[in-house]
Amino acid sequence: MKRILIAGVVSTLLAGAAYAASAPINAAIADAGRPATDTARDANRHPADLMDFAGIKPGQQVVDLLPGGGYFTRLFAKTVGTSGHVYALMAKAPNEAFNALVAANPNVSVIQSPLDNFKTPQPVDVIWTSDNYHDVHNKGFATDVAAMNKAIFAALKPGGIYMVIDHRAAKGAGPGATDALHRTDEDIAKQEILAAGFKLAAESKILTNPADDNTKKVFEAGEHDHTDQFVLKFQKPM
Repeated sequence: MKRILIAGVVSTLLAGAAYAASAPINAAIADAGRPATDTARDANRHPADLMDFAGIKPGQQVVDLLPGGGYFTRLFAKTVGTSGHVYALMAKAPNEAFNALVAANPNVSVIQSPLDNFKTPQPVDVIWTSDNYHDVHNKGFATDVAAMNKAIFAALKPGGIYMVIDHRAAKGAGPGATDALHRTDEDIAKQEILAAGFKLAAESKILTNPADDNTKKVFEAGEHDHTDQFVLKFQKPM
């Protein structure tokens, strides 16, 4: 998959832009303590490119919104180091495996809270959600998405970054795609997040896959890590 970055002013295309992840990011990915189930996904998830694009670095305070099994949580913890902190934001209590992850990483803690009314102990540098933005629109979460995006805005430092990565629905698929396909209409996501006060700082084609049929349900296709995905980088104004 060719990687092309759209950065800076969103309308400006920097074709063929190269990614060169920082030493801390590369060290986190190379960490021998990572589970094999995580490292097996690296080739398709492009964690170094995504984290470099988001600007993840040592000393930062990062929120992993709906972290799942902790794939990115582990990488963030190693990258931000002992001078930084990672908050795993969950709507439900963590399972035993995630509790073990927290125990093994002193700079990781869990915030269990309704997603539309959460608060962080301190202002944070980055809030990140990967392949879960569509979920918050669906019945199982009962989340007020507008309120969630405002809570995210409030939790970030001025200039802070809100990273949203999700399975792309076909253009114009509408709001029903979140439940029917586990995909998001990118234009709707942008409208919702911009309405909270963010600006769209950049977007990337790191996970673009033109071969994916984005009218198919993500899990039905059996290609969860091979879907066509959008990568949006929003910023809280300074």
